[in-house]
Amino acid sequence: MAELRVAYADESFLAHDGTGVYVLAAALLPEASWEDARDVMRDLLRAQRPKAPPGAKLHWAKMPARARITATKTVADVGGLHVVAVGAPCPSKRQERARAACLKELVRELYDFGVQVLRMEAREKELNDRDRAVVNQARQMLGLDAEGFRVEHVPGPVEPLLWLCDIVAGAVRLHRLGESMYREALGDVVLDFDVVTDC
Repeated sequence: MAELRVAYADESFLAHDGTGVYVLAAALLPEASWEDARDVMRDLLRAQRPKAPPGAKLHWAKMPARARITATKTVADVGGLHVVAVGAPCPSKRQERARAACLKELVRELYDFGVQVLRMEAREKELNDRDRAVVNQARQMLGLDAEGFRVEHVPGPVEPLLWLCDIVAGAVRLHRLGESMYREALGDVVLDFDVVTDC
């Protein structure tokens, strides 16, 4: 039986100039490296927030600039490949539409890499259901061979591999807004592409 390939994904969004960009980043790492990558992310959390309470997680939006540089360099050292959908325009009130457009295209890209399971950070049940509906649409467009592709939702605080994606998504979003040092720190582990959201 072929190895089940799993990707992890998280997003970054912030409205600006009345438009904004929506970024959905997926991490592709060999399964044998997952535990090491989780340990690296936990170590990074402890270094940045020594008094973090149980259940805390790394979050790009709460990091100061110096911590962001450390975080992006750490992700680059972990390696793997990060496939990133960048959707624009994205007005603040059309965030879910932009997410759907990015997710649909991300599924296509991940499927080409042989991914069968996409694990995303869990949100409210209604929003998780929307993700599943979008993945089902994308799967149907890909044809019968993609019937096994599925999305699973996991809590962010318990899955450090999602923190990797949050860091990449945040760095790519800032790069698209003209702040490139974090994206540059990631090096060549990122493959990003544009998505027209029609928002």
